[in-house]
Amino acid sequence: MIYMLGPRSLWVFDFDGTLSSIVPDRTEARLHRECERMIRFLARSPWNRVAVLSSRALDDIVSRVPVPGVFVGGASGLEWMFPGGHRVGPGPASEALLAAKRRTVFPLIEEAASIPGVEIEDKRWSVAIHYRNATPRTFRRRVSLLQRLRNRKGIKVFRGPEVVEVQMLDGGGKSAGVRRLCRLVDRDPLRERIVYAGDDENDAVAIRWVLSKGGAGIVVGNRITVPKARHVEGPADLARAVRELEESAPEPITAKARGGTT
Repeated sequence: MIYMLGPRSLWVFDFDGTLSSIVPDRTEARLHRECERMIRFLARSPWNRVAVLSSRALDDIVSRVPVPGVFVGGASGLEWMFPGGHRVGPGPASEALLAAKRRTVFPLIEEAASIPGVEIEDKRWSVAIHYRNATPRTFRRRVSLLQRLRNRKGIKVFRGPEVVEVQMLDGGGKSAGVRRLCRLVDRDPLRERIVYAGDDENDAVAIRWVLSKGGAGIVVGNRITVPKARHVEGPADLARAVRELEESAPEPITAKARGGTT
């Protein structure tokens, strides 16, 4: 029998703004070439588990990560697809709660949709309110609406680049998504290294949780600040930083148990 000794790592990456550059049309977002090479490099090691975690719907993000051997999370980790294609969702109770939350929140979402230049992206478990094309004269109305959303109990609102993400379930968010992934892949965050990279408020919460467990955080771009996290400028810089982290980690070793078969 062969025992694996030494550190194992779980690498978790946000997609938009982290593995992909921010683009005017979100449907055109693509995995950065250097980041794809980096993910393939990580996934080749049996000591690594690699995940891409997005607030996009699962089918949407799966189509943008054409790399075998990667765990892919949609809806901020409420839904996961394993490398073999098996999918795990949040369950019937969460589905029922989602239906109730959508009924109570959607009047405010529809009000947001009426603001000139605002676009609504319904991801089912969350709703993204994009205001990149909104005119300056709608600023006060937008701020008032977003504050009313933040004050609504039972949901979470995260800021991103010219967008806010409305999580329909209070237990949602990428921090909860990472914790769920750890349970699914049987990883103990206190014993095995987690590295998380992201670029917005939802990611910042996850990075702080990872750091609290002794892991490492990487902030991409300048939209968030997280103490003790490493900062890089963009996807290409992220790819280089991750390779440095991986190559500087202690080499795992194997040991054969005496008297057994190998």
